Amino acid sequence: MKLSKLFGLHSVQAALDYSPQKIHKAWHDNQRQDKRLSQMLEQLLALGIEPEKVDKKRLDRLADGHNHQGIVIEVEMPGELSESDLKTAVQSLSETALFLVLDNVQDPHNLGACLRSADATGVHGVIITKDNATGITPTVCKVASGAAETVPVYQVTNLARTLRWLKEQGIWVIGTAGEAAQTAYKTDFTIPVALVLGAEGKGMRRLTREQCDLLVKLPMLGQVESLNLSVATGVLLYEVVRQRLPN
Repeated sequence: MKLSKLFGLHSVQAALDYSPQKIHKAWHDNQRQDKRLSQMLEQLLALGIEPEKVDKKRLDRLADGHNHQGIVIEVEMPGELSESDLKTAVQSLSETALFLVLDNVQDPHNLGACLRSADATGVHGVIITKDNATGITPTVCKVASGAAETVPVYQVTNLARTLRWLKEQGIWVIGTAGEAAQTAYKTDFTIPVALVLGAEGKGMRRLTREQCDLLVKLPMLGQVESLNLSVATGVLLYEVVRQRLPN
């Protein structure tokens, strides 16, 4: 069991909403008495957790100097699932598959934001690489705002092998690249899809790219060459949703 600290009103509320059973301890500012914090303290007490009153300096230390807004909790972190778990999930799907694949993404803020978009768009799972990439961290959980608890995250050691296996299951592997000839808006996403995005600034690795059935891009009409990874992920996933919604 991996325990870690979460802090800030938004993150703590997400933990209370999505995974209250994983909260172990809580600390709060003994000088702060606003309504929102008081409501959270009542929720914690209802769970059988009595928050400890401490001064701001103690909270600052618990939150490693970050803005805690008067509350810090200790939680059991959600864990990554395995390749075996992924195979079980794919083979038991009754809906048209939609997986998000992140190739060597290292920024926890981007992973957290991608998880939030994945939750909002009904993604069946996010596949990440084990090496040279971020896993689920407190920062990821904070940015994800509860989505780290609701979206399965599968960590794989050999992404190219995993993509080959997905294709054998009838899932189309669609990668993203700025130099692609086809835009996402001209692409059929009503089929089973694993959407692949590469690392910040580097894109997909060669072996990952070679496993893609198709490469697509987002049209860029201004001067910048690319969007932030999590922004591009959100745009692409909502294009999938748009195409799959009944008319």
